[in-house]
Amino acid sequence: MTAPLKAIDGNADLPALMTDLASHARDAARVLALAPPEQKNRALEAIERAIRANAAKILAANAEDVAEVRATGATSAFIDRLTLTPARIDAMADGVATVRGIPDPVGTVTESWQRPNGMTIERVRVPLGVIGVIFESRPNVAADAGVLCLKSGNAVILRGGSDSFRSCRAIHEALVHGLREAGLPEAAITLVPTRDRAAVGLMLSGLNGGIDVIVPRGGKSLVARVEAEARVPVFAHLEGVNHVYVDRTANLDMARSIVLNAKMRRTGVCGAAETLLVDRAGAAASLKPLIEMLIESGCEVRGDDAVQKVDARVKPASDDDWDTEYLDAIIAARVVDGVDGAITHIRKHGSRHTDAIVAEDANAAEKFLREVDSAIVLHNASTQFADGGEFGFGAEIGIATGKFHARGPVGAEQLTSFKYRVHGTGQTRP
Repeated sequence: MTAPLKAIDGNADLPALMTDLASHARDAARVLALAPPEQKNRALEAIERAIRANAAKILAANAEDVAEVRATGATSAFIDRLTLTPARIDAMADGVATVRGIPDPVGTVTESWQRPNGMTIERVRVPLGVIGVIFESRPNVAADAGVLCLKSGNAVILRGGSDSFRSCRAIHEALVHGLREAGLPEAAITLVPTRDRAAVGLMLSGLNGGIDVIVPRGGKSLVARVEAEARVPVFAHLEGVNHVYVDRTANLDMARSIVLNAKMRRTGVCGAAETLLVDRAGAAASLKPLIEMLIESGCEVRGDDAVQKVDARVKPASDDDWDTEYLDAIIAARVVDGVDGAITHIRKHGSRHTDAIVAEDANAAEKFLREVDSAIVLHNASTQFADGGEFGFGAEIGIATGKFHARGPVGAEQLTSFKYRVHGTGQTRP
């Protein structure tokens, strides 16, 4: 297999480059689909070692990206999403180890049954093929997507954001090192080697059948563009307008801990809470402590009339606030009429991503979990658990909020489809 075209920012024939990358990825996908689990796991083990061994190089590349973005006046939340630290690189490597340890989904027989005529039918997991991942500021997505696609037998074409270009190149070197050490084709994990935005449009076109699925990871404008323009299937969430509802039966200490973590642990991740809903019947005891806690933790609160009355520092909420993914230290807050009021609000303003209830009443919790139509619903836990690593997947390629094929954290298993294998003994159809 010849090496794909190198090149780039400026004079290359971009359509030819992208078509060439897709062609090599398609060839690599055929190899990966048949690779034994042991070989893929050797690659993952080598990738983990390479990430740890090259941590200093990855951090240096990331520091250049961060300095360039900081000079543009980017928000603190954006810089946080872009920034890598030794702890985050360790977590990246730990995620690779976890992915290596999960069962290989390829070839798994999920169901088997026998027909009256004696034929046996099996449903078997198979890779999707070539996956295109388009992401923005978070460079760890390169590692997460690369290793999940490898584990699930798929080739991947990564198109990182311009802001994380150097970081992604450094991480990609570790990924390729692992493939090479295990004797797998380097084109199995391809990084688009240009910041040219036209590369995104070419990927959305499907590259003449070279890409089977697109996964966007980024802001609302990116995801909206992908969903509008893609000519291949998309795993996507448009935004994470996530809610925490504090029921009148909630333990106040637990509610304080969950609300603070859900909003402020990392404000720039898609699992961050953006709206706080408080049960009117319990507001006298819980509303003021919750609002004061958020404000004193550095969070701006935008509230309805009831919320404004408990603290003069609360800003009035506009109609738009209930539909906004802030990805910053800002939260909208309102009082609702019990669990039914919370469900009604979420149905109108939520994005079907992640929503949580804090309650001691099991009936209220069950109603919330049953009726809130989101990919992830939680009882007495922070929305920040909306993460493939926290689900035991090792990593995730994204959080899918649609209902076709995959929903919630998309891990290795969700990156497979299936086919039917039929075993007969000479049967013919009458």
